[in-house]
Amino acid sequence: MLSKVMSGAVLGIDAYIVDVEVDLHFGLAYFAIVGLPDGAVRESRERVKAAITNTGFAFPVNRIIVNLAPADIKKEGSAFDLPVALGILSSMGMVRSDDFSKYLLVGELSLDGSLRPIHGALSIAVAARNRDLRGVLLPEENANEAAVVEGIEVYPIRTLAEAIEFFNGASESAAPLTLDVDALFQEAAAYELDFSDVKGQEHVKRALEVSAAGAHNILMIGPPGSGKTMLAKRIPSILPMMSFEEAIGTTKIHSVAGVLPGKTALVGRRPFRSPHHTISSAGLIGGGTIPRPGEVSLAHNGVLFLDELPEFNRNALEVMRQPLEDAEVTISRAAMSLTYPSRFMLVSAMNPCPCGFLGDSTRHCTCVPAVVQRYMAKISGPLMDRIDIHIEVPAVHYRDLSAPHNGEASLAIRERVQQARNRQEERFAADQSVFCNAHMTTKQIRSMCRLDSDSQTLLETAMERLGLSARAYNRILKVSRTIADLAASEHIRPEHVSEAIQYRSLDREFWLQR
Repeated sequence: MLSKVMSGAVLGIDAYIVDVEVDLHFGLAYFAIVGLPDGAVRESRERVKAAITNTGFAFPVNRIIVNLAPADIKKEGSAFDLPVALGILSSMGMVRSDDFSKYLLVGELSLDGSLRPIHGALSIAVAARNRDLRGVLLPEENANEAAVVEGIEVYPIRTLAEAIEFFNGASESAAPLTLDVDALFQEAAAYELDFSDVKGQEHVKRALEVSAAGAHNILMIGPPGSGKTMLAKRIPSILPMMSFEEAIGTTKIHSVAGVLPGKTALVGRRPFRSPHHTISSAGLIGGGTIPRPGEVSLAHNGVLFLDELPEFNRNALEVMRQPLEDAEVTISRAAMSLTYPSRFMLVSAMNPCPCGFLGDSTRHCTCVPAVVQRYMAKISGPLMDRIDIHIEVPAVHYRDLSAPHNGEASLAIRERVQQARNRQEERFAADQSVFCNAHMTTKQIRSMCRLDSDSQTLLETAMERLGLSARAYNRILKVSRTIADLAASEHIRPEHVSEAIQYRSLDREFWLQR
């Protein structure tokens, strides 16, 4: 007897429908799965056998062929366990298959028949809705994630027995799960870390505010203990709240990568990723036989923080140049080529020299000039050009640390950042691919970053003295536009250009000495 159950599989960050066809007929005992299954899918035969037996049914001693269609796309993962088991039981006449065409089923089976969570539940729910299916049955831990998708019913299932009862009409608690998305965003709005915890460093806070307002990449350079990491960890608290579309896109990536915490419905706050400097190029960008997202994609719509920037492998840093420019990364392998979004704000930190005390007024630097130059040369000029803001973070003085008052709270800074972002959204309303000043194209820079004569003279002088590149010129214009937005100014004025130029001071102090 032939039965067909609908399931789903993830390809990249999107999902597609998979028809699980089960053919059971008389013959020698045989159980095969076809349709380009990987090792995890082939091993489902043993999990399905044990789950059916331990649920109280006799596993058929027949010839069983399971086809996963379309058969020309490689299937991976354990999400097909549940539909395969129900397909076999339906072919045996133990499960009514009248509603199989209305629902999509996914889930990994334990040997006792309970369901384990899977990856990519959100993408699978979106695919089911696009196929105009009525609902999705999936493990309880993935239910909140899938229930975010509107227009489709989501049923959390704990065991194979519950799935059988659902289709046989014997389940008394078969009600779709509903979520309050607004409540999720309100809960995510509360950050444990706040800028009010930071004593001193007011000029650095200002640079971070400008960076957040325009989504500009930033590099902080200063001695150990000056607060670089502390400041970086608080940047998400001043970024604008995520929109629903941004949250869906980020949640898809985290779900596919398997880093979404259990029973989490939505990534409601901007991600903050801080990989160790020993990370490989594949870990940073993504990779694998079946390409998986890397840190640049996991930081999509959020912050990627690279602490001790010169300690990273140079090859790993150089491969970031393309996602920094294009806001996406394409990973090509012999089997396939996948593109993952990677629109992130790069925040990096480093010491001024190997010992960390170059230029410190209280501690002596032990590094000779040649050692300092080799240390700074680990970061290439092209990568530095893609970092809009360079800011020095000096050691904090005792009087700042012992001051009784706290600094400005993140909420107040976020309000100014949000107002600046609102002005940018109005400016870029005609172009849906650009949301912030940092993402402006060359054509948009020419039309939206026009300078008066005084500003032009100021910028020309700075370009000649600092020896800045054409890309650095565009970065200064972008940052100037952001500073003007924070000041609610329609036009870029000399004071805005002057502040933007000072954020390129490291070009003069370090990179021109090579």
